[in-house]
Amino acid sequence: MSTHPSPTFSKTTSGSRLPLVALPQTGLLTVNTEEVPPVKDSLGPGVDVTVLRLDMESGTWVLQATVPAGFEFPIHYHTGPAEVFTLQGRWLYKEYPHDPQIAGSYLYEPGGSVHTFYTPEDNTEDTVMFIRVAGANVNFTEAGAFHSIVDAVSIQYLVDKSVAAGVKGLRYINGSATVIAGDE
Repeated sequence: MSTHPSPTFSKTTSGSRLPLVALPQTGLLTVNTEEVPPVKDSLGPGVDVTVLRLDMESGTWVLQATVPAGFEFPIHYHTGPAEVFTLQGRWLYKEYPHDPQIAGSYLYEPGGSVHTFYTPEDNTEDTVMFIRVAGANVNFTEAGAFHSIVDAVSIQYLVDKSVAAGVKGLRYINGSATVIAGDE
């Protein structure tokens, strides 16, 4: 049995039928980061993420990440494009030391890009970013050996682990539905 709604004709707010077939939408797919607890220490010590959307079919994951000063992620390879909008703080890639990303900065990374993210030790506040990734970040050690993968599946695992630890009210969009995890 399919969990997806059957296509139908959409209507205007006055009731006029539109001449195209669409999937019926019974509610907005929306998440308010002020109302959802972050997954604490999820991608490293002090790194908290609020999961906004996971799409296992396309491999897309959308997060709001809060990263403390002096944190570094391993060098990583993007299998697909990534977009980062910096809301607060400052961060850089080691490979581009003269291009700091600060509040208001938007960064697009094409698939195949490789870099090492860090927040400077002298940051006076946490760095907060909106991140959208299609595909995976394949992480490597400084010696070039495989370290780990961050993708929609691993983020789902972190959500499930948090729920198992008792975190309640994790609300995020999964496919074409809004999920509230941990309130069962």
